Amino acid sequence: MRAQLSKTVVLVGMMGAGKTAVGKALATLLEVPFRDSDAAIEEAADRTIAEIFARDGESFFRAKESKVIDRLLDAPPSVLSTGGGAFMSEANRKMISDKGVSVWLEVDLPLLWNRVRQRDTRPLLQTPNPRATLESLYHARAPIYALADLKVHARPRYSIDEMAREVRDALLTRRDVLEDSR
Repeated sequence: MRAQLSKTVVLVGMMGAGKTAVGKALATLLEVPFRDSDAAIEEAADRTIAEIFARDGESFFRAKESKVIDRLLDAPPSVLSTGGGAFMSEANRKMISDKGVSVWLEVDLPLLWNRVRQRDTRPLLQTPNPRATLESLYHARAPIYALADLKVHARPRYSIDEMAREVRDALLTRRDVLEDSR
């Protein structure tokens, strides 16, 4: 299948949803560049997200994140992975809607916890009870993620490539974003 992407696909969702892994596979499938807003922020700041949070705070990080997402959305169509909190900003949601299409990678809480519990690279989970923190974030963020243009529900049995194909199939329902050009 050959498809033509006319807008940047912005993957949103919780930490551990697979935005980066699925995004890379989707970009390969669609033959477009893959971009990662967190990686772009780290490159520009010459430090990790965790270091930025610790040194400058979350509000500083969120301001830089918005600028980076805006810049990446101005590039030719691609697949863009965003940080878990990026879509919480109304301004970011509007910018994404105006310049691209948002896709929520919806993952159930038990699967998310399985994916993130052994990682110490998640600044928001550096708490006495990271499981409770993840659950609180999940319940606060899910209604906002539900505002995304498209939703693709992850199943534990899906491989990364299967999930990328599910996202591609959802995108094909939006001819203004992706069109089969066979």
